[in-house]
Amino acid sequence: MSLTMHRHKVLSVSLGAESRIDAGHLTIDAGTLRAQLMADDRLGNVSIEMARPGDSTRIVCVKDVVQPRIKKTGSIQGMGVLGILEDVAVVTCGPIVGFQEGIIDMSGRGADYTPFSRMPLFVLRIEAAHGLGPHEHEAAVRAAGLNAAEFVAAVCIDAEPDTVEEIALEESPVDPRLPRVAYVYMVLSQGLLHDTYVFGRDAKDGLPVLANPGQVYDNGIVSGNCVSACDKTTTFHHQNNPIIAELLRGHGNRWNFAGIVITNAAVRLGEKERSAEAAVTLVTEMQASGAIVSKEGFGNPDADLMMLLQRLEKSGIVTVAITDEFAGNDGGSQSLADTVAEANAIVSTGNANERIVLPALAKTIGPLPDVSRLAGGYPHTLREDGSLEVELQAIIGATNELGFSHLSCREV
Repeated sequence: MSLTMHRHKVLSVSLGAESRIDAGHLTIDAGTLRAQLMADDRLGNVSIEMARPGDSTRIVCVKDVVQPRIKKTGSIQGMGVLGILEDVAVVTCGPIVGFQEGIIDMSGRGADYTPFSRMPLFVLRIEAAHGLGPHEHEAAVRAAGLNAAEFVAAVCIDAEPDTVEEIALEESPVDPRLPRVAYVYMVLSQGLLHDTYVFGRDAKDGLPVLANPGQVYDNGIVSGNCVSACDKTTTFHHQNNPIIAELLRGHGNRWNFAGIVITNAAVRLGEKERSAEAAVTLVTEMQASGAIVSKEGFGNPDADLMMLLQRLEKSGIVTVAITDEFAGNDGGSQSLADTVAEANAIVSTGNANERIVLPALAKTIGPLPDVSRLAGGYPHTLREDGSLEVELQAIIGATNELGFSHLSCREV
């Protein structure tokens, strides 16, 4: 049993009278899509615009980014044929849901810090119906993004894919001399708009759980959170998790990919301890000799990360963690809220407190004055000349803790 991924390369995009893909040229019927979205009475208004790489366009108060994917055949998660449109995404934005949303610049200095500046985007500017509370607002925007992504992806149902990839659901035969490496995949589950949905359920319940790559790739994890934009794991990040991809590439030649443990970042100390113990038990049962741990967010989740690192190392499992840092504007402050002696191998994805000035751009999609209210913004963020002074914290994906970035550091 396996998940077959049909990948369709997108070369150009446009809005038109019908939805189709022809030789990589994608056209979407915005009128029909808008009508479908407006059937949700939780939405007061939806406008659909295009943003392309190199455009002098800024998208603000971004809630989520979703890759268009649709099940061509099969109904069970992680099985059947999945159609995927490559190098294109759906973005949701609009009046703030929770203050920890972010910015995508399609050109200028800010474009260097977000991977989404390198692909054309269908941008949904969404306004909630009057009187809708923040949790209902988040749910409505989340549903709109997923519905729009599926609508866009429907063009590839009958199209011939450019490439086909098979993802095995179970561990394939491997060289027993190679080390067994597990992946501990921590997602936010703190409530108060810091939520993630795993296999259709709120991550506060039912985790940790074992998973295989096919289940994750098949829209198995959906972002529902408003954590700081820099290290928000958007739905697109989950759909294209680079750690899983690298572990699959090295399987059978550099290591044996033992499997995935999806775990959560709880709120109360006792829940954190129980979750960490259960996750480590699952990794131990895999007979793993090594593990990679990723997390989402900062502050409170740092404690979950350290509990996992300490318990894994004490169980004899060599462990590497991936995290960003909040080390102050000058990089001189304590980077993480918690640490343990066993945390001796950590990969940093950058300092989210670093300040940056983003140039004025010709077009803005979303409520520009609200940028001063975003995490990483200041009362003086929006300057008279239209430029923005923000921390990297305000840019979607700037320090993503899956390592999903085209930037890297070098020793000097």
